[in-house]
This record gives sequence, C-alpha cells and structure tokens, in this order.
Amino acid sequence: MENEPKHQSHPAITKRLKRASGHLRHVIDMIEQEKPCTEIAMQLQAVESAITAAKRTLIHDHIDHCLSANSEDLDQLRALAKLL
Repeated sequence: MENEPKHQSHPAITKRLKRASGHLRHVIDMIEQEKPCTEIAMQLQAVESAITAAKRTLIHDHIDHCLSANSEDLDQLRALAKLL
C-alpha cells in the first residue's frame, strides 16, 4: 500500500521517546528539588534505557528495511553497528 509508513516501528519509537522525555523532565524536577542522588540516578537509568532501546529499534528497522548489499549500504551498516 502506498500510504503505509516505510518504517512501521517509528510510531512506537516516537511513543517511547515521548515517555522518556517526560521522565527526563521529572529527573530535572528531582534535581531542582534536591531529591536524594540515588533516586535521581535510578530515574536517569530508566531514561537512558528507554533511549537506548529506541535507538536500537530504529537502527535495526533501518538495517532491515533500508539497506541492501551494495557497497555504500555496507559502509552505512558498519557505521550503524558501532552505535549498537
């Protein structure tokens, strides 16, 4: 179908990143409220995990749907592999 998005994972990635954005705003509030560092670090870990998962999903989706076996794409694949 012509109107289907090329990357079916993008809506889920967007949702995950918006959630991470909300968590990050919460972490900033926690720092400004001088909450315990352990609590802040735990929340930051959750933000980092969400962003890492979104990045991994995006890269795998790109590899699966956008790259071919030509040499230019293989160079791109090598560069992406370093990000995982």
